[in-house]
Amino acid sequence: MHPISLRSIILALTMTLLLQTSDFAFAQQAGRGAGPGPGPGAGLAATTLTIFETDDFSGSGICALCHSRLTDEAGTDVSNDAQWRSTMMANAAKDPLWQAKISAEVFLASANPEAKSLIEEKCSRCHMGMARYQAKTDGTAVGVFTPGFLDPAHYLHEAAMDGVSCTLCHQIQPDNLGTPDSFTGKYVIDTATAPPNRLIFGPYDQPRQNPMQNNAGFLPMPGTQIADSAHCGSCHTLYTPALDENGDLIGYEFPEQTTYLEWEHSGVLETCQDCHLPKAVGSVVISNRPPTLAARSPFWQHHYVGGNSFMVNLLKANAATLGVTADDVHFDGTISRTLTQLGQDTAVLTASASRTGDALSVTVDVENLAGHKLPSGLPSRRCWLHMVVTDANQNLIFESGKPLPDGRIAGNDAEDADPSTYEFHYKTITSDDQVQIYEPIMLTYEGEVTYTLLRAYSYAKDNRLLPAGFDKVNALGDIAVYGLAVDDANFTGGSDRVTYQIDVAGAKGNLNVTVKLLYQTLSYPFVSDLANTKTDLVNDFMSLYNPADNVPVVLARAQIP
Repeated sequence: MHPISLRSIILALTMTLLLQTSDFAFAQQAGRGAGPGPGPGAGLAATTLTIFETDDFSGSGICALCHSRLTDEAGTDVSNDAQWRSTMMANAAKDPLWQAKISAEVFLASANPEAKSLIEEKCSRCHMGMARYQAKTDGTAVGVFTPGFLDPAHYLHEAAMDGVSCTLCHQIQPDNLGTPDSFTGKYVIDTATAPPNRLIFGPYDQPRQNPMQNNAGFLPMPGTQIADSAHCGSCHTLYTPALDENGDLIGYEFPEQTTYLEWEHSGVLETCQDCHLPKAVGSVVISNRPPTLAARSPFWQHHYVGGNSFMVNLLKANAATLGVTADDVHFDGTISRTLTQLGQDTAVLTASASRTGDALSVTVDVENLAGHKLPSGLPSRRCWLHMVVTDANQNLIFESGKPLPDGRIAGNDAEDADPSTYEFHYKTITSDDQVQIYEPIMLTYEGEVTYTLLRAYSYAKDNRLLPAGFDKVNALGDIAVYGLAVDDANFTGGSDRVTYQIDVAGAKGNLNVTVKLLYQTLSYPFVSDLANTKTDLVNDFMSLYNPADNVPVVLARAQIP
């Protein structure tokens, strides 16, 4: 296969001509549909999406030609590319944390060629899916680092850097979805069919076929799998190989990320798409051409909002350096949607208090509104309770879980005492050096605490908040509860209850109680462990991370009185 096909050359010439017209430049510059053009500091060169084409995939810019300038019945811009391009999905390959982490893990496995090759192949399945799948189909080597997909000279570099893009997700066949055969990025794509008959799936019956065949070389077909959580589960269920202290594979795969399995074991009826691709208002004409298309309903907006406002902010602040194809307006939209979901739709706190003499008892109930564990995904995430009690004169009487400017949590044993230990799960908290932290703590094959993914073999602690309906007694080991939360009758599907017993001797007047559920994408120990591996990409990431604002996000709060 030659890296540049005749079709690609013709398409590039066609799109160059289209760029001279206000119609396409308007759609392509910032992808905001009805918007006025690029945002501050972002010109056409900074926001133009890629138009590469391989035998089996096409760049997001080709799809954006038609699927931009879309509005719903409320007049809101719901253009696919405008919403997608500033998400972690779009930037899965450009994500500096991912690049740093995989470089550190590969460094760990450098003495073991089998492990090094395995981790690059596995990680590229979902972060560089189009490049990896095309390379496998072409019979060429799969690799991330030079001379792999990150190398600008690689013939699949553009396909790799387009991240989790349109012609990846929409080509996934229904085969084996929701089963172990599809997990860890083992989705199936038909690579035997040539343009213009490559199948591409959408949620609608009887799609208009000729325009997409002529312009993009794909034959649109209805596919119910596109709206099924199992579709997302192929990448959001991830097992990684485990290495022993000598760097040898031990023949075991660790359940690193199990978001889909957590949802499947819950009683939550909403699908992944219901929350992360919310429906637009009313019907939407899903393409700006041809002009005779009928509106379709429902229309799933390509928000792809998760719990990662920190990294989206980092991408925005370093857009030019990282080569992203979104401008400030795109990023502001994604950040706003993320913070809204985190702050309004993720958790609820309620608190009650009683005082007897110098003893204050505060009961805090935490409710998880998400359809999976909270937090879920990469085991770098944590949330915790920050409890503050003051008296009538605003004197501080008690504080547990204070966030520190450098990203640490005051009183957390893992950060303040010994990194080889961790903070236990609590039913009752009686002192300010005890903190209720909802987190996964990984153990090596030898039984030591680790934050290195390839060294993870089991969990010492996993008290992440369970989704509603989750049966912790009968949960399989891959998604089970670990540590002291196992025997906590108040830690159950959908909620947890923590009681604070506080000595308030010397407090003046009425007491004020404030409790917040705080959330952090990157825990201090996780980043500290990463920083210990001095690869160039780790150093690059740390240069972006250190000046960034790592203030935790408030998921919920309660106050008495």
